[in-house]
Amino acid sequence: MSVISKINNKTKNILSKVLNSKDVTISFISFLLALGISSIIIFLNGYSPIVVFNGIYQGSFGNARAFFQTLVQATPIIFTGLAFTVAFKAGLINIGAEGQLYMGAISAALVGVYISGLPMIIHISLALLAGIIAGGLWGALVGFLKVRFGSNEVITTIMLNFIAISFTSYLVNYPLKAEGSHVAQTERILPSATLVRLFSGSQITIAFIIAIVTAISIEYMLKKTLFGYEVRVVGLNPKAAETAGIKTKRILLYTMFLSGAIAGLAGATQILGVQRRFVDHFSAGFGFDGIAVAALAANNPLGVILSGILFGALRAGSMTLNRITNIPADIVGIIQSLVIIFVAAPLLVRQITNVSSKGKNNIKQKEE
Repeated sequence: MSVISKINNKTKNILSKVLNSKDVTISFISFLLALGISSIIIFLNGYSPIVVFNGIYQGSFGNARAFFQTLVQATPIIFTGLAFTVAFKAGLINIGAEGQLYMGAISAALVGVYISGLPMIIHISLALLAGIIAGGLWGALVGFLKVRFGSNEVITTIMLNFIAISFTSYLVNYPLKAEGSHVAQTERILPSATLVRLFSGSQITIAFIIAIVTAISIEYMLKKTLFGYEVRVVGLNPKAAETAGIKTKRILLYTMFLSGAIAGLAGATQILGVQRRFVDHFSAGFGFDGIAVAALAANNPLGVILSGILFGALRAGSMTLNRITNIPADIVGIIQSLVIIFVAAPLLVRQITNVSSKGKNNIKQKEE
């Protein structure tokens, strides 16, 4: 068998695993329903659904440049979707990817701007590593508060989002602000720390490839390693995990570090490759979109790639929709919101059903 045949077979196996997932199938059916309702709302507002969806298509897949822009927009969302997925597998709800992304971004910027004289490969690696560690530590703080004080991670991650965004905003408005700049931003990233763009006229860098490799690595880790097994067991039943000898507190702490590290990597690659300097409030809600992306993929790491590209296409399409059709780009926001609602609803119903069935079983056991 040739090398190409082996690669094709592996690709087919990966796609089959993603597409055969029951939850993923339900999610994409929900997505189609969301598009149907979106069409009705668009029509009732006096616009043609065909024109709107064609405008989105032209801005996201209409030509090579549009497709590259879709991948650029998808890259940070894939990272944050994976960050949410990893935490969710351990039974944690990480709403803090946005803050972790910002901490990773500012740390990468510090290395990229203020450390000089290094070979390109080393400088880029150090900047990315700084982003990973900063995001990981910001996530680990949530894990620590969870295991030490029992703090609800939803509340702590939301609070830490505000702290991270405000802290980085202070830095670029005052001590790190570029000299002579009227905008709150750092100096430009040094060339030796800048991610090289793969195609002229586009902003796509090796970051997209890193995102794909990260997704595959997370899938392998969860399915094939002892740590991944322990993460899944803790997520399914923490008490059973404790009984089996798994140190649940350690797993929760490590998982939140990993989740934050992935979000930090999203910020680092965005700053080093796209922005090429840290700009105040640079993120267009990438951390929060990652939650929707993970939900659409039913928290399947490989599915996150596909749903991330889908949301990237909506983002890229909205940029050109108004320019070529004079239709407000906010229409895309309506579509995104409906997608989130329709995708989250069946998952929520399933979760409520599972809780109800568990409650009934417990009552029956007590009666017996």
